[in-house]
Amino acid sequence: MAFLRNIWYVAAWDHEVADGRPLARTLLNEPVVMFRSSQGVHALTDRCPHRFAPLHLGKQVGNALQCPYHGLEFDGSGACTRNPHGDGSIPKAAKVKSYPMVEQDSILWIWMGDPEKADPTLIPRFESLDPENWYIGKDYLRARANYQLEVDNIMDLSHIDYLHASTLGNGNGKNAETTVVQDGNTVHSLRLNRNELLSPELERRNGLPPGTPVDRWLDVRWDPPGVMELVVGNAPTGSEDPRKAPGQIRYFQHLFSPETEHTAHYWFATSRRKDLGPEGERIVAEMIVFLRQPFETEDLPMLEAQQRTMGTADFWELRPILLPTDAPGIRARRVLDAMIKAEQK
Repeated sequence: MAFLRNIWYVAAWDHEVADGRPLARTLLNEPVVMFRSSQGVHALTDRCPHRFAPLHLGKQVGNALQCPYHGLEFDGSGACTRNPHGDGSIPKAAKVKSYPMVEQDSILWIWMGDPEKADPTLIPRFESLDPENWYIGKDYLRARANYQLEVDNIMDLSHIDYLHASTLGNGNGKNAETTVVQDGNTVHSLRLNRNELLSPELERRNGLPPGTPVDRWLDVRWDPPGVMELVVGNAPTGSEDPRKAPGQIRYFQHLFSPETEHTAHYWFATSRRKDLGPEGERIVAEMIVFLRQPFETEDLPMLEAQQRTMGTADFWELRPILLPTDAPGIRARRVLDAMIKAEQK
């Protein structure tokens, strides 16, 4: 499949790349090694140009990575800065491809396309992942499925009543009101369930007495190619506009990047404003533990089963039937397809 190249992808959480500890990760079929130095965070092709050893198996020496095989050292720009052999002269071809990287909103972003087009102002903002003002719970999963299947899964949250019946859903979503809004290349899925009874676990986490009906909204913002923020709120049933009524609001982030055509990286998070009180740190940590269970044991097995059933076929080749709840995900797919087509021209 074709990947969109000239766009920012999530490469890691900020804490995943620590000083002195290189991190290897495949992105868009390309092996990449990331490391942090006094000059910032860097990403290089994970392959020494001498005998093709993986650089992530080496060690960081100052602001450079040392190849584990013969000791050549490469800085964040990919230039060889030291040859420990012979007279120390450095061959002209002793260079490694480097990728632009930006650290923003607790995320390490990487540009896999033309470096000349790597404009940091194009990175989507996730203000609720700003560690200065928010408590943030973060985690990571790897999926043996195409990343666009992951995007579909979040854009169509009608599945929670079936796949997550005992945790995130409750069977009351069949009459949900769904609206799709497109702003440039950003797609919003706005979903509202009226007069809903939350699962016992969600009632407890929202501080609701058992059996309390609420109007719950689940609003997703998708930015290409696969980064999303989900805002979930509830208000007492009967409000004319529940989103403006006093109630609980929670923020969740779902970030997907392709590893290969049929595998994907999945970073997920939840956040709570620090000005709401210090208990927020505990709340987000507990919520991440709670969310990992349905994500890992319910979502991933289903997505991976989908991928096995699809095999190597293209999504559109299989001629999927479409339901009303597919509208947000299909809109996102159409936007991404158009961006890839335009880039290839």
